[in-house]
Amino acid sequence: MKLATLQMVSTGVVSDNLQQARSLLEQAAREGAELAVLPEYFCLIGQHDADKLAIQEAFGSGPIQDFLADAARSLGLWVVGGTLPLSASRPDRVYNSSLVFNPQGECVARYDKMHLFRFDNGVESYDESRVLDRGAQPTRFALPSQDGHLWQVGLSVCYDLRFAELYRAYARDGVDLILVPSAFTHTTGQAHWEVLLRARAIENLAYVGAAAQGGEHPNGRRTWGQSLVVDPWGLVLAQRAHGAGVVCAELSPHTLQQRRSQLPALQHRLL
Repeated sequence: MKLATLQMVSTGVVSDNLQQARSLLEQAAREGAELAVLPEYFCLIGQHDADKLAIQEAFGSGPIQDFLADAARSLGLWVVGGTLPLSASRPDRVYNSSLVFNPQGECVARYDKMHLFRFDNGVESYDESRVLDRGAQPTRFALPSQDGHLWQVGLSVCYDLRFAELYRAYARDGVDLILVPSAFTHTTGQAHWEVLLRARAIENLAYVGAAAQGGEHPNGRRTWGQSLVVDPWGLVLAQRAHGAGVVCAELSPHTLQQRRSQLPALQHRLL
């Protein structure tokens, strides 16, 4: 199966971001991808955290969800809508949600980001809990690909990457591919991004696909980028450093089975 992770440099204008996302999805389809993953906050990186509240949608209805459904249907793609703000029970909070659409344009899975980022080094300061409610449970879905394999896919978002227990839970459930749409800061990405993604692949003997924000945003934020695809042995199959673009790689069921047979570490777990 060919996976495409899409790198963007989103702005505070939703229509511009959707236009950029559509162009990248079309490129992914032309390159033969079956599954295309947009980054975290693909639809908006605004001037303020609260800007997310203004574009929130009720689950199942809204222009951003309609955009994702139409793109999946018209391009014949499985599309993972990075994240978008979905309404929560409190008016001053939203969920940071990743939605999965099949090639018929149907939403088949939803994952609400479980771990909320907080960071303060005296220069940069972030606290997602100011406007986000955290999700409560992992989410996975099954993707029947053209190679005849039924891919089990686990969903996660950005800061989740630091919590190995989430990915181990996916491994226990037999997940073959883990997706990590993200908007890592330049500071934390430079230090930890690639090593964490490769570690999650290696320790769980699974493919990892990470779609990132990558560049300078109008609000002054700088994101790390380096969207990539990692194989179960920790090999980076494809990547892009900065700027908008498409990263494609072939995922092989044979490689997955071979690595798990050669090194049956998942069967050797004691805790």
